[in-house]
Amino acid sequence: MKRLVIGMSGASGVPIAVEILKTLQECPDWESCLIVTEGARRTIELESEYTEEQILGLADHVYNLHDIGASIASGTFQTEGMVVVPCSMKTVAGIHSGYSDNLLLRAADVTLKERRKLVLVARETPLHTIHLRNMMELSQMGAIILPPMLTFYNQPEGISQMVEHIAAKVLDIYGIEHRRFRRWS
Repeated sequence: MKRLVIGMSGASGVPIAVEILKTLQECPDWESCLIVTEGARRTIELESEYTEEQILGLADHVYNLHDIGASIASGTFQTEGMVVVPCSMKTVAGIHSGYSDNLLLRAADVTLKERRKLVLVARETPLHTIHLRNMMELSQMGAIILPPMLTFYNQPEGISQMVEHIAAKVLDIYGIEHRRFRRWS
């Protein structure tokens, strides 16, 4: 069984995380390990049609943000990597500085140190120099920065298709095919 750690921080973009979790449910060889920050809990209330309990129910395993001794805090716990979606600039800064004061930040730190794939779906606009520096340096450390940019070549008919496209781009990094991903041809 392959494992993917998913961290949700307090930035806008909850529907992308939901789409990733739903897609992983359709993949029998994969299980999801979810961590949700306090900021993400508030964002779920503000921008999602789902309750927090419904989102937690999409994951195979849910971890307490403050359980720094959880399995995903250790490099010996085998995963294929981690996605932080959505990823706030506060979370980017915490990962960048190695400030692992909660399980999401510690799991990201472990992902980097073990040289596993760390994807940050960074959500902020406009970006200032500190944001850009932190993301550039994380990229140099091996993280993949994947801001949820709008795409139009696939002629989306609505927001849900844009969300699916970004979720598919994230999952593609781990070799997981999204059922409605339209590649450039």
